[in-house]
Amino acid sequence: MSTAFKLKGKPKQLAVLDYGLFEVHAGPRTIGICGFVIRTDADEIVLIDTGFPEKYAEDAQAATHEDELGSFGRVLSVEPENMPGPQLAKLGLAKSDVTLMIQSHTHIDHLGDMAGFPHAPILISAAERALPRPLYWSGKQAMEWPDREYLLVTEDFTLGDGFEVLLCPGHAPGQLAFMVCLPQTGWVLLTSDAISRASEIDEKFVGSWDVAQAIHHGDRLLTLAAERDAFVIYGHSPEQWPSLKKAPEWFD
Repeated sequence: MSTAFKLKGKPKQLAVLDYGLFEVHAGPRTIGICGFVIRTDADEIVLIDTGFPEKYAEDAQAATHEDELGSFGRVLSVEPENMPGPQLAKLGLAKSDVTLMIQSHTHIDHLGDMAGFPHAPILISAAERALPRPLYWSGKQAMEWPDREYLLVTEDFTLGDGFEVLLCPGHAPGQLAFMVCLPQTGWVLLTSDAISRASEIDEKFVGSWDVAQAIHHGDRLLTLAAERDAFVIYGHSPEQWPSLKKAPEWFD
């Protein structure tokens, strides 16, 4: 990393945020759009990803047309309640409570409110931050980088006791995944889009930015999960999403 930033506390709770539903044409398959909140025993609040831009909650059809997202799929449900503020409120939190924002990568369904936390530094891979603009979608790169303090990830590192950040390029140039150890649940692997769904393993990560790297890091993550007996939460699993516990509930 480019900084010595570390969390003061250990992960105490983890919540899954519901940023809406999207149907991918391939399959087709219905996927949940997720974010995560990790609360430490020092009352630090870490937010991972912020879902689609707010314009999708205002008029999904118009936003899809503007971003030419219809070639990939269609929004099934992105409502105002699926925005980060209302999702945090389900947990009794305000946006101002967020200590650290993390961008797992910068595709359109992960960075919509990246600029909405001006008080919080943004942890992101150096490879993504080096781009002229965030990836967004299909080369459009419509968003600017917010004027923030950026904490740049160049390799795997420990963000705090029981909180590991894993650099897993493949799906995107600077894809991140996360290993979090909770008091009761134990280790939880948040794959993000390094492994969007279990079937991606057999599909050999077709369509990734770098297929070879995606395969390598997918294998690496699952090996690590097996070694730690970790509960795996995939990035966009049609099978897992409907039954996955979400805010206002916590994993302890």
